[in-house]
Amino acid sequence: MRYVLLLRGINVGGKNRVVMAELREKLEALGFTEVTSYINSGNLFFNSEEDINSIREKVQTHLKESYDFDLLSIIISAEAYKADYLNLPAWWNEEFARRDVLFYTEAVDRDAFKEEVASMSLGNEEIHFGELAVYWGKYDEANYKKTAYARYLVKSPFYKQITVRNGKTYEKIYQKLMEN
Repeated sequence: MRYVLLLRGINVGGKNRVVMAELREKLEALGFTEVTSYINSGNLFFNSEEDINSIREKVQTHLKESYDFDLLSIIISAEAYKADYLNLPAWWNEEFARRDVLFYTEAVDRDAFKEEVASMSLGNEEIHFGELAVYWGKYDEANYKKTAYARYLVKSPFYKQITVRNGKTYEKIYQKLMEN
């Protein structure tokens, strides 16, 4: 089965440095196959016949042992990613100034996060609650700073417990997961 490992907050401004080539090698040493990465922001793909809980345990143990900073992550099967992708609302494909996908890491309380987001007064934006993430579209770049995303979400404690990918990266991850 094909999986993607998404890491939060790495290789940004020289902080939380993770060398993708080294991490790919380590994932192979853990028994995963066809390990590849996409861009330097923590998107790793691999195959495994192990169950998801075993995979999570192996990956989390490695991350804790190998880095002196906390690494939040989520591991998603190709099937689960595809299911969320196919259930996106029609507006997701409209013209947006920005589209972001806020993946739930294993650290976040999903229900509390969803409740907080649902309570935000939206500006010129749309949200959709998926099984894996919150999908957020912002229509107007000029009014970005007036959106709930910019005014409230980025200041929320939950923001440090999710990992965000822009719409283009989200689409590329989907394509790479479906290649195998």
